[in-house]
Amino acid sequence: MKKFAQLIKGLDSTNKTTVKVNALTAYFQQADDKDKVWTIAILSHRRPPRPVNTTLLREWASELANIPLWLFEESYHIVGDLAETIALVVPNSNKTSSKSLTSFLKEIKSLKSKPEDFKKAYLHQNWKSLNYYERFVFTKLITGGFRIGVSQKLMTRALSKATEIDEDILAYKLMGNWDPDKISFQQLVLEKNESDYLSKPYPFYLAYAIEGEPEELGDVSQWFAEHKWDGIRSQVILRNDEIFVWSRGEELVTDKYPEFEQFIGVIPNGTVIDGEILPYPKGQIGNFNDLQKRIGRKTISKNLLSKVPVVLKAYDLLEWKGEDIRNKAFKERRELLEDLYDSVGSTTLGQQKSKATEQSRNKVIEQSRSNLPLHLSETMDFTSWKEVALEREQSREKHSEGLMLKRKDSPYLVGRKKGDWWKWKVDPLTIDAVLTYAMRGHGRRSNLFTDYTFALWNENEEGEKELVTFAKAYSGLTDAEFRKLDAWIKKNTLERFGPVRSVTPHHVFEIAFEGIALSKRHKSGVATRFPRMLRWRKDKTIHEANTLSDLKEMIP
Repeated sequence: MKKFAQLIKGLDSTNKTTVKVNALTAYFQQADDKDKVWTIAILSHRRPPRPVNTTLLREWASELANIPLWLFEESYHIVGDLAETIALVVPNSNKTSSKSLTSFLKEIKSLKSKPEDFKKAYLHQNWKSLNYYERFVFTKLITGGFRIGVSQKLMTRALSKATEIDEDILAYKLMGNWDPDKISFQQLVLEKNESDYLSKPYPFYLAYAIEGEPEELGDVSQWFAEHKWDGIRSQVILRNDEIFVWSRGEELVTDKYPEFEQFIGVIPNGTVIDGEILPYPKGQIGNFNDLQKRIGRKTISKNLLSKVPVVLKAYDLLEWKGEDIRNKAFKERRELLEDLYDSVGSTTLGQQKSKATEQSRNKVIEQSRSNLPLHLSETMDFTSWKEVALEREQSREKHSEGLMLKRKDSPYLVGRKKGDWWKWKVDPLTIDAVLTYAMRGHGRRSNLFTDYTFALWNENEEGEKELVTFAKAYSGLTDAEFRKLDAWIKKNTLERFGPVRSVTPHHVFEIAFEGIALSKRHKSGVATRFPRMLRWRKDKTIHEANTLSDLKEMIP
């Protein structure tokens, strides 16, 4: 635990990638093998379930610190991190622990089933017997993830330096549904075990947003364009007559999309398709709000399957006939994917020999294929970048976020790389809204009000105009603008609701967002996707802000 706490302290104290990689490399060279496995798990978001809710943590910490709960809460909102707040308010100790990281995690996992008095005693004992940074790390293990600027890629790079195993191989090994309690460092990292690869996806290839003008990419004939679909990026794997569905977040979600079980026996074994899971209500592409009805559900009812079916919009083939084909040119992989798609309808007909005419047979094949939740994302050739731009303008009509531009000869790489794949999203939707509520930020902004709620005008039943909240945003302003607005908020607070303050309606902001849909969960009746502040409209009064009707007119 001492070494792990020192590692987190080192990672948390620098923004330099090289320093972080070196710190991780040194740790992986020196730490106990079991602690290495748990460190990999924690830094790749495979933390154990939270054994104590945050309400109890705050109550028990304030009790141990001998301060009233309201003072703890105020301190928490200033600090911005619960574990750091607890580490600060609990009386300091010069002690340290000789227990390993693994031992602590085993205790934390077993804590979930214990009664509250046992949990409280356990936490008090450790809070009092650990030094500041160990106490901070211990509480982080209780509460959840470490936000210390360490990506999976950065950790993999350090592990590669420590073990001299290729980064791409390690990225592949660390994906999948492995359990840190049941796997050794030898099995996870050092050993090659073919049976472990049955369900494993490949590391995803990610695109950067286009820089400058698309003409700067060169000859348009060397590029394919396709629509950027707004769903869940996924890989669908068929091996050994089994199917595995992985999200980009490395979560196995096979049971969430039972529709894809139809692929077994139709799509051959040794196939890995990269694509987007999209909602498909009433036979057409829906919006992300539709898909959210299925995300996070423990069970998918027949009613939900009927109301919000999904399809896989396929746009790449990573494995074919059991062979890793990522090094083939994108154009070649697409040709194989299209051949696969063309064969799907024939396969669903079974082995029977039909005497039907070729025309009627093709009709049956097309009907069979249309019943399968597999769609092909169209790749488009253009003769000029102007044509590409015109296609991009039609994105919202086609329920996409814009275009993907992919070089025809590009291999399928690992992680986010510049050069071969670019995303060219449509310009965001915008609307002018009034600032109505503010809350303190987190991290370096924890002493400033930087998280805002915005409202639009609406006419109530009495015919009077009122402001109705519709979105929250916390990004888009400069540090100077945040500081200026923070000072104004403190002088113009109307009411306080814990960390939240209502403010005098006065300031107008242009709010940008990627998508919009009707929603029963929001007071406004509308949900916006990725809202952020585009600019501070100091040239407008609140009476010039938009209405809720203006917002709803944007719904496709």
